[in-house]
Amino acid sequence: MFGYNDEIKEEIRSANDIVDVISSYVPLKRRGRIFFGLCPFHSEKSPSFSVKADEQFFYCFGCHAGGDVFTFISKIENLSFKESVEFLAERANIKLPTLNNSEDPQAKLKDKMFAIHADATIFYHERLYKPLAKIAQDYVKKRKLDNKTLKAFKIGYSGEKNELYKFLKAKGYSDKEIESTMLCYKSENSGEYIDKFRKRLMFPIMNISGKVMAFGGRRLEDNDKIAKYLNSNESLIFQKKNNLFALNLAKKSDSRTFILVEGYMDVISLHQRGINNAIASLGTALTEEQGKLIRRYSDKVVLSYDSDSAGQAAILRGLEILDKSGMEGRVLQMEGAKDPDEYIIKYGSGRFELLVQNAISAIEFKTKMLRKNYNLDVANDKIKFLKEVSKMIANVDSKIEREIYIDKVSSANGISKEAIYAEINKLISKKDDTQKLLSQKVKVVENTEENSDISRAEIEREKMILYFAIKKYDEIGKKIVSKVSLDDFKVEKYKNIYNKILETANNGNNIYNSLTNIENAEFQGVISEIMFSEYEIDSVEKFSEDIINNYEKNKLTFRKTEILNQLGNPNLSKEDSAKLEEELNNIVLKLAKMR
Repeated sequence: MFGYNDEIKEEIRSANDIVDVISSYVPLKRRGRIFFGLCPFHSEKSPSFSVKADEQFFYCFGCHAGGDVFTFISKIENLSFKESVEFLAERANIKLPTLNNSEDPQAKLKDKMFAIHADATIFYHERLYKPLAKIAQDYVKKRKLDNKTLKAFKIGYSGEKNELYKFLKAKGYSDKEIESTMLCYKSENSGEYIDKFRKRLMFPIMNISGKVMAFGGRRLEDNDKIAKYLNSNESLIFQKKNNLFALNLAKKSDSRTFILVEGYMDVISLHQRGINNAIASLGTALTEEQGKLIRRYSDKVVLSYDSDSAGQAAILRGLEILDKSGMEGRVLQMEGAKDPDEYIIKYGSGRFELLVQNAISAIEFKTKMLRKNYNLDVANDKIKFLKEVSKMIANVDSKIEREIYIDKVSSANGISKEAIYAEINKLISKKDDTQKLLSQKVKVVENTEENSDISRAEIEREKMILYFAIKKYDEIGKKIVSKVSLDDFKVEKYKNIYNKILETANNGNNIYNSLTNIENAEFQGVISEIMFSEYEIDSVEKFSEDIINNYEKNKLTFRKTEILNQLGNPNLSKEDSAKLEEELNNIVLKLAKMR
């Protein structure tokens, strides 16, 4: 497969301690030899994500994600394996050899697309400072953006109908390469190439690594027939649902709280005034993919959307996604301005930060929204409101939080605490009964799984063989490998790993290094699962003998059953019958000796 050789990967892996790397994304706490934290790849409230410093592996006991430092960076930064190697090489100041991309056409095209976007960014940015960009310069002054901010966000100005196309052609890019970015398109009428963005203020959209992958363009002319905002089309390097504006900058902030706003200008204005943890979704409501992405860098998100019905609906949807992703969602309450950009210019960063601190919880916001649907002076409406609010509070795990919400709902809506408690307790009791029923069903499923063709003992034995073949090949593994065949394995995922071990052993290569260099996330997850096993043995010799004897015994027992079935065949010839009986006698003698 196209990529860097094992030697350079090993150098980069050694220079990037996995605990240090993961700690910059996930707070870890040490317990003995293992570090634990909340998994960044799935929603959880109790830590099941673990990191072994001595073996440089991570593994999540909840979602079963696992691997080495390359796998982690690839997953958390949404990078290919090659890109994760480059990312970690840059982190460790290691110079990488030049690669020939011709073996991987898609990788070659992606590189070209990123290069075109980088050049387009320079073209747009430099154009902003030219006399012909006066309309853009006036807009920038009006929005009170300083030069430092313009450069930090690489803000620019797009020109006439085909200026970018001419610039890119002069840089040596082919029409096919330019078309792949969709920054220019071929006119069906004239056949000439036309720029997608014309006479707009340009906002480069960067991926998590800081590479420009798309643009947002703001209309500057007073013409309602033209869309106010125009975004790049989705492409090989850009998907809206998987990215957020300014996340590459916000992730560097000291805060584990992000502020999610609607527009590019809101983000830019906040960053300019020291609020460097602001991000925005890309012209869409928050997606589940974006929620998972934010979860990697943040524990809490404060939503600041428009106060119109669309904005409020987007907040409700956003709160659901944040909760599902395992984050705390809060809602910023703002008066005296239509958006964060206007507010911070009017009142300053100090007052804006106070709004962030006083942002209301998801429950408070939902209660506020719910309150609008009912007239609490009408008994029936009051009962409906009580039931709906109680459902929300009953889902809160913390008793202290429930107490606070009950107190607030009671005082704000004229409903007695006793009535709220009664309704919530009824719901919690029902919830507990459901949990018991689910628990019983889970036990039934577990018992069913235990009775499958592969026993728990066989699964554990296969894991144990792999563990020692990888970790202690010279001490135990070599002897086991010489006796246990590939066909002896029953669990498919373990069989695949054992096959790689046999191939590596035959080639005389290092087992551990060869396996960890396989560029497959699923494979690395299984390796991590095995490496996180712990086996205590008194005698290496005794252990290897027991393992080998067990497998020999199983094979002989299986063959004995086969022979007995064959001997029951009435059409069997006397000669074949005699041979089978002789083989059966030998098997019985061998099994007797083993006992």
